[in-house]
Amino acid sequence: MEFFLQLLVNGISLGFLYALSALGFVMIFKSSSVLNFAHGELLAFGAFLFLVLSTWAQLPIIPAFFCTLAGCFFLGFVVERLFLRPLIGEDLIQVVMLTVGMAAMFKGLLLFIFGGDIHQYPDFLPDWLSISMGIITIPAVYVAIFIIGILFLLLFGIFFKYSSLGIYMRSVADNQPAALSLGVHVQRVFALSWAIAALVAAMSGIVLGVINGINVHELSSIGLKVFPVVILGGLDSIGGAILGGLIIGLLETFTGGYISTSFREIIPYIVLVFILMVKPYGLFGLVEIERV
Repeated sequence: MEFFLQLLVNGISLGFLYALSALGFVMIFKSSSVLNFAHGELLAFGAFLFLVLSTWAQLPIIPAFFCTLAGCFFLGFVVERLFLRPLIGEDLIQVVMLTVGMAAMFKGLLLFIFGGDIHQYPDFLPDWLSISMGIITIPAVYVAIFIIGILFLLLFGIFFKYSSLGIYMRSVADNQPAALSLGVHVQRVFALSWAIAALVAAMSGIVLGVINGINVHELSSIGLKVFPVVILGGLDSIGGAILGGLIIGLLETFTGGYISTSFREIIPYIVLVFILMVKPYGLFGLVEIERV
């Protein structure tokens, strides 16, 4: 029973991390209908930027963390302005292939600078952050994931529901022509979506780096796990991304604990194939109906 509870806690914490990462992916898709294949590279960029600031530049951890988030937020604006905006109005396949090219470009740049070795962050999480309940121990990093996940999900919920920018983003996601006719600056909303997505990806990359160390190949491949999460929850559903992340996190953890650590790596993609066969629009995705 104790082993089950330990896996449950670890799975929920990992699920929150996947949910946060998927949140940025869904935001881009909802606002611009673009599948971002460079999501894993954005995770890696944030993780390595934090490594540079905290280890090489010797900044204190908290300023390094917020500088990383600010830097990746700015990167999102730059990516949208330089790469995505010139393709507005073009076929969707061209935009998708552009994100594939960006993924290769970012990955190659990171490999050129940092190589393919595993890098480690300094041990900065305090011991008091870990929780022990009998023989069940929750490491400090999983407690941090849970706290950060809850905090950011609440902040995003408040942002989308009450702020003017959040309302503009929701209107563009629901109906771009109608939002444009009402005076919403659609291009600005696209840029903000990419900026927030890059920020969230950076935060996820930092947490993954704390857990497993930082490696360009590993972080890039982890970005692919966003696809099972968002397909399961629904490509256009933020709530579905949260639930999908929790489900994938729990399935991975219990598969690794009770069956095989090797098999856990493919369980998200088994879920991906199954959900596409049974319910292609996901648990909460909207079914598109076209009039003939």
